[in-house]
Amino acid sequence: MQVNTTRGFLWSDVETRTLLNIWGEQDIQAALDGNFRNSFVYRDVSRRLGATGFERTPEQCRVRIKSLKRQYLLAKEGNLRNNGQYHKIYSLAGGEEAGEGLEEDAEDAQDAYSESTGECAYPAETEVKLEYPTIPIPIPVKVTVGNNSTSVRPHHSSQLASNLSARKPKRPRKRRANFPMEKLMEQFLEQSVHAEDNFYRMEEQRLQAEDNRRETEHTRELQMLQMLGQMFSSISSTRAGSAAEPSKTAPPDHAPVSSSASPSCKQGQSGHFRRPSSKTDCCTQKSQLLNPDPQAIVFERYYSLGSTSHRGMDEDFLSLVKSIVPPLTSKKHKGQDGRIGIIGGCQDYTGAPYFAAISALKAGADLSHVFCTKDAATVIKSYSPELIVHPILDSPDAVEEIDKWLPRLHALVVGPGLGREEALLKTAKEVIEKSKTRDIPIIIDADGLWLVTQQPSVIHGYHKGILTPNFMEFTRLYEALHHEPMDISNHQRSITQLSVAMGNLTMVLKGEQDLITDGSKVITCSVEGSGRRCGGQGDVLSGSLGVFAHWAHAASAAGMGKSANPSVVAAFGACSLTRQCNNQAFERHGRSTTTTDMIQEIGSAFKKLFES
Repeated sequence: MQVNTTRGFLWSDVETRTLLNIWGEQDIQAALDGNFRNSFVYRDVSRRLGATGFERTPEQCRVRIKSLKRQYLLAKEGNLRNNGQYHKIYSLAGGEEAGEGLEEDAEDAQDAYSESTGECAYPAETEVKLEYPTIPIPIPVKVTVGNNSTSVRPHHSSQLASNLSARKPKRPRKRRANFPMEKLMEQFLEQSVHAEDNFYRMEEQRLQAEDNRRETEHTRELQMLQMLGQMFSSISSTRAGSAAEPSKTAPPDHAPVSSSASPSCKQGQSGHFRRPSSKTDCCTQKSQLLNPDPQAIVFERYYSLGSTSHRGMDEDFLSLVKSIVPPLTSKKHKGQDGRIGIIGGCQDYTGAPYFAAISALKAGADLSHVFCTKDAATVIKSYSPELIVHPILDSPDAVEEIDKWLPRLHALVVGPGLGREEALLKTAKEVIEKSKTRDIPIIIDADGLWLVTQQPSVIHGYHKGILTPNFMEFTRLYEALHHEPMDISNHQRSITQLSVAMGNLTMVLKGEQDLITDGSKVITCSVEGSGRRCGGQGDVLSGSLGVFAHWAHAASAAGMGKSANPSVVAAFGACSLTRQCNNQAFERHGRSTTTTDMIQEIGSAFKKLFES
């Protein structure tokens, strides 16, 4: 007979009972319960069966167990009761209680068969256990007499089964949930979508609550301003009324005059209003309250409340910056919106002047000139073809060469990559002096601040000068002018003192929040940035500040924004743009953010802040 590796030869009763005993052992059942694929378990069953003298393959053992499960289920349902097959399987299984376990396993075998045919899936967590009686099971003896064979079966098997049933309560039949895997996955996806919808709903509620809070703060702030305005109006009215009585007998020269005719109502050099020093000034400011300038309202709002970092006030001050941004029209010619010069760049530092010059172009300047040393010119030029590079900073006649270009420049940025060589610092000083005579904005940063620390008179009192120190540069400059340690607990007071000491020079102290002052009040730029601090961010600020300074002073000369200091407005615009670029670049690149990534964000950041 040909050997069938799948089903094998016929199994004897002794061999079948031995297989069932091995299969019902506790470790075998535990292995079957805990594994989805049981091929290695049946290899162990085959090995143990071989140890008893019966050689069967693992596949034959698995098929035999599966066949017994299926036959027992059919016999239990009554399909094979009439021909005695049920009693034979019942006896082999070892009684009623073991039969129940085999019945359950038969159901599991039917589930597995359904899984293989695609009708339903079988959960891996389903438990399959078979329990056996504790008493030995009598083995039937097969006697052969001549050509006739009879099977002798113990007559007391049914009695043993009844006794077992009487001693032990019938174990309740287990109910197993037989869910298809597709249905479980569908439920999981539905729960995920539901959780995501709840998250977005809560996020919308949070954002709406935040908007409501901001609106409430803005409304409260407006009410405070209205109350302050009413207080100032009542004080001015009281003073005007008290001054009206002696004016009846006083000469006409002492009568109150209007704001347009009052010679005593002056603005400071920085452009903001001073506190009234006489009754005439009070009357003049009362007239200004009756006919206010919109930009004057915004600017006086900042100066009346002092330094602040409220988002609403940032937006109000950004409106001043928007007013100085020139519109883009086809009627303009090249260079009209800004020609910026960068003094800096040596053999060791070629990135800083490039960052400043390219940031000026990206912010809206038409042309950027870089005045650098000869050994740095080729490197800087290789970074970008848009830059105009002049390798003359270390030549003997550098000042004369740069002076030829000064009439064409609208603003000058001194310091990025300049270095601290005495010859270069001397050239930078003379260029600053010549630029002051031409009345163009001068932004001093980096190594240019080292020059100011050594010789503060080079920029002292220049109303179009702007210094942009970081904390270390600011500390060094403060101690050089005041000859005492700086009070690090109050940065606003320190920057105000330093600005006054420099002749009310506009200063920008870069930090967690940029502080801007012209010696009167401190403005805080709190546009959200990021925690990333990479080299070159200060060069982006100084380059863009050169463009904003040109726009602000041009708008002031044209009669726009006379109530505000143009240098302060320009500094606020450049700080806002730099911080917004840092924030956007950090959202894209995270910890790997560099200054090059920030420069790529200048266009979108400018549009979001000043053109939306």
